[in-house]
Amino acid sequence: MKKVLIANRGEIAIRIIRACRDLGLTSVALHTAEDASAAYVALADEALPLPGRSAAHAYLDIDEILAAANECGADAVHPGYGFLSESAEFARRVLGAGLTWVGPPEKSIDLLADKSSARHIAEESGARLIPGSSGPVASVEAVHAFVAEHGLPVVIKAVLGGGGRGQRVVTTIDQIDEAWLSARREAEVAFGSNPCMVERHLSRVRHVETQCLADSSGNVRIVGTRDCSLQRRSQKLVEEAPAPLLSTEQVQHLHDVSTAILRAVGYVGAATCEFLLDQGGALYFLEVNTRLQVEHSVTEEATGEDLVTAQLRIADGEQIQAGAVEADRHAIEFRINAEDPGRDFLPIPGMVRSLTIPHGPGVRWDGGVTAGERVTTNFDSLIGKLIVTGPDRPTALARARRALAELSVDGIPTVIDFHRAIVEHPAFAETPLSVHTRWIEQDCDVRLDPYSPNMVDAGSRRSIGSESSVTARAARAGDVVSPITATVLHVHVEPGARVSAGDVVVVVEAMKMEQQIRATTPGTVSAVHVATGDGIMTGQALVSIDA
Repeated sequence: MKKVLIANRGEIAIRIIRACRDLGLTSVALHTAEDASAAYVALADEALPLPGRSAAHAYLDIDEILAAANECGADAVHPGYGFLSESAEFARRVLGAGLTWVGPPEKSIDLLADKSSARHIAEESGARLIPGSSGPVASVEAVHAFVAEHGLPVVIKAVLGGGGRGQRVVTTIDQIDEAWLSARREAEVAFGSNPCMVERHLSRVRHVETQCLADSSGNVRIVGTRDCSLQRRSQKLVEEAPAPLLSTEQVQHLHDVSTAILRAVGYVGAATCEFLLDQGGALYFLEVNTRLQVEHSVTEEATGEDLVTAQLRIADGEQIQAGAVEADRHAIEFRINAEDPGRDFLPIPGMVRSLTIPHGPGVRWDGGVTAGERVTTNFDSLIGKLIVTGPDRPTALARARRALAELSVDGIPTVIDFHRAIVEHPAFAETPLSVHTRWIEQDCDVRLDPYSPNMVDAGSRRSIGSESSVTARAARAGDVVSPITATVLHVHVEPGARVSAGDVVVVVEAMKMEQQIRATTPGTVSAVHVATGDGIMTGQALVSIDA
């Protein structure tokens, strides 16, 4: 392996470029016209443009990516995370082109990316399973039948993919139909496939996981544990390593099951095995992510293992030492997203006008965006990751308070203020931990003022192509307006419909996430100003309601 094509962008592309440089490998970045001036493009040894019919689809175009690999003479492809990283077809095509694939064999991806087959493999490997459908459910009626048998709450989740996308928690019967449609829509956008399954939803559980490496000789190495319980919309926001307050027996169970699963499918490369921990101490298998995780950085800081160079070495045929690596430090990672925690973590695009990065002992910054770059609606909201490390958890928390106080992003809203509150909150900062995967939605008492919409960079509105945008109508009293620059996925109402405060009137998508926009007052819909597929802007009138 001499030249690595990186089939990704942003923060993870930068991380892979640095790993390539450490190993003396040439890195090649791919970019759309929109990303041509991005930091990762400048950092790479070489860069090639992707045509693509849209910025989001360009990084999913296997033919164009392989053509770029041929043009630059790359002999390996690293997919990063997201996009095509869990595509068995991409792995198949890369290997078929005679290139080294920095990832697991296509068969392993097929077996583990499909959540129904992964459940069967995990059960055979000694894992406890959450009650759920044995495979994809064929219809919303099948979801109703499952609820009738098993009760509520349940979670409807995409069979393929991960990262919380295509996943909806249902707590009442009347939520089922919309949750079913919403999960399938989001899965189609994120993964190009929309089959969904249904499981019982466990309440007040922690999310714990193992970081794993495996080589072509069958050696499996468990590189510690992580806790990823602080989530919003089933997507991780804060991670730490090692997972706190696990018993020796629980850790051993995680190691044994993870090792057995990966050996069962002939896994090669980096993987994460995810579990839920209930209040009684029972561990339930959740899924396997057949790629590098966003939160790999926190494990690197806690253990000293370089997971990205390990991926590259394994792909090049090197063997690893089997067994387990225990963390000798404690690390906490904070995802810095362009989201407004004062408005239910609404993702908001715009220009990063200035960025102040903290330094000092135990502080690492994995950035994807620099000052002067724009966070657009085409991709997720991650700006960068702040990772803090100490000899123990109290020291890591103290350093986190210091680093978060120094960190600032100007120009768009971020979750920094929420993180500053969390590191002071007894539910997270004190033991025993009382945070759980739905803590932010259900129990969090942190209250932050919304970021003022008129402070959002107006230039972000230009990130939606003019061919799909509609002329903005001036909002008036009674109008439901868009809180975000986005694309309309579904209009729930028509003129003459009666609505109550809180009813969903329009569903939009931005930064790979669906947002439900609700009526704020009861009344009758007098006009609908948008249609499915329209590009809309922050503050634009969507629906008019007469009281």
